[in-house]
Amino acid sequence: MAVFQNSYYIGNTFAAILYGVVLVLYFLIIRTVLDPKHKGPRSDRFFVFFSTALLCLNTVFFATDTVFGEEMWIVHADYPGGQDAYLGDNASVWYQTLGTAASIVLNLLSDGLLIYRCWIVWDDVRVVVLPTLIYLGAFSAGLAQLYESGRPNANYFAGLAQSLGIAYTSSVIGLNVVVTALICGRIYFASRRYAHVLGIDVGDEYRSATAIIVESALLYTLTGVAYLVSFALDSQTSIFFLSVYVMMTCVAPQMIVLRVISGRAWTRDRAATLTSTGLEFTHTAKSDATVDSDSSLRSPDEEKDEERSRRHHHQLQHGASAKQLELRLETKRSDLSSTDVVIDVVEIV
Repeated sequence: MAVFQNSYYIGNTFAAILYGVVLVLYFLIIRTVLDPKHKGPRSDRFFVFFSTALLCLNTVFFATDTVFGEEMWIVHADYPGGQDAYLGDNASVWYQTLGTAASIVLNLLSDGLLIYRCWIVWDDVRVVVLPTLIYLGAFSAGLAQLYESGRPNANYFAGLAQSLGIAYTSSVIGLNVVVTALICGRIYFASRRYAHVLGIDVGDEYRSATAIIVESALLYTLTGVAYLVSFALDSQTSIFFLSVYVMMTCVAPQMIVLRVISGRAWTRDRAATLTSTGLEFTHTAKSDATVDSDSSLRSPDEEKDEERSRRHHHQLQHGASAKQLELRLETKRSDLSSTDVVIDVVEIV
């Protein structure tokens, strides 16, 4: 268990660092919203409350993990059997169950935001049907795991609680992978269309690494995959990856919220504009291609004949106009019988 104890300690240290990142992101969000120059939509209020809820849940998880480490290593350093015995006897203590509950709710909120952002980026509700079904399954598995790991003398990393934990984590990480792939693919291929229509500079703005990583919560998904693999293999390092994963569950959504409030995130209007612009560009390109292909199919003799035909048609039109003018002048000449008026009409060629 020495590896587990060291992993727990290092995980708490990384969690403290990431908690500082969470605080910085949260205060950046609040500063942006309170800026007098900020003229955001009313939905910004929702995102502020959402960000606050994420911070509170993450604080609960971080605090309970820190307190448990303090109790195990400092307060009860002389516990009979050592730290391993203390961990086995107190893994289901009430505040550890509270921390587990906070992490599950944090997961659900973060995944809900990811599904919402996936719908925004695609602007098609059919795309989020499968992620929503996985989300509901993860919610059920999370409740079952919370109940089992919170029972007296239960252990989050052993027995039925571990099996339910694997099922819950697998569904959550599967959801993350699906939604992340959908968002990354949409942003990348859509930005390529932007580059063709609006120029390479505009396309690079939407295809930047920052846009893809933040919008898709890629770091959240990658740390989740690392935790799932270690947890399924029953590795003692899984507690380290769990600490980092839960913290990233808060960091990634906070980055998305900050990007949305700052006006740099994808919106439904932007997705609709991309679609319409792409269609217009395709239509124009096809029309130009049709004209070019028709021109390339004509031989030089056919082009000369066509040019002569246009000239002849032009002359006929002007000849008809000249005759109509001569007829009108003859009519005027007959009306002016008292005056000799000679009008020469020159035929227009």
